[in-house]
Amino acid sequence: MTNANATVAPSFAPATPKPNHRLAPIKAMKALKRLINDPERTEEVFEILRGLSGNSLWHSYERFRQIPGSGELLERNLLTTLSDRDRLKALPAGTLGHTYYQFIYNENLSADGLVEASEFDEGVEPNPHLLAFGERNRDMHDLWHVTTNYGRDTFGELCLLAFTYAQTRNFGILAIIIIGALKIARERGRGVFGAAWQAYRDGKNAEWLPAADWEALLELPLSDVREQLRVAAPERYRDILNSQSPGLSAA
Repeated sequence: MTNANATVAPSFAPATPKPNHRLAPIKAMKALKRLINDPERTEEVFEILRGLSGNSLWHSYERFRQIPGSGELLERNLLTTLSDRDRLKALPAGTLGHTYYQFIYNENLSADGLVEASEFDEGVEPNPHLLAFGERNRDMHDLWHVTTNYGRDTFGELCLLAFTYAQTRNFGILAIIIIGALKIARERGRGVFGAAWQAYRDGKNAEWLPAADWEALLELPLSDVREQLRVAAPERYRDILNSQSPGLSAA
């Protein structure tokens, strides 16, 4: 992995002028309340993020564009790659791509499901590179699930959000983590907080996943991908999950 903090010539132009995304906490809190009442309303997550994220995407983009070769990543279409189920299915068992295929198939998902839920193209981003960066980050969400081994249960989503917050410093995500942890802890116990904290620490210690070459990583053994990206095993999450769901095995 390339050092994201290295001083290099930018791969492409900055997003100027700097966006001025004002926080909308009241709107975000209303969406959060709706999400708590109905966890299946995935669209509310993105409403919360829009209300509390501010310029976090822009800051991540500015970091991303300093990395050599980052412009080439944005010229690709990760969604198209992840939607090619036949290719993913044909990859050797144990690779990231094949495991991702099994994850999508078993959960009855589709790579473009997040597109419908997020409606990312709010019509306010004039810079095509910034827009492409945001879309790429959205499309890699389920790859992060597979790589980190956090499931799509609400507890797993919470831990993945904690991991994601460490990577993106998005305060909209932090708001969801706090409320979600309080709610899930009532169901699963106080160990939830420890699991979320481990996920956050692991996110800080891992390579910066938004800059990963996911198209190339799909063909590698998942164990190698985790080692390359320095993604640690989610021990506390799995311990709690296994103790409360006997017989459940980790991926």
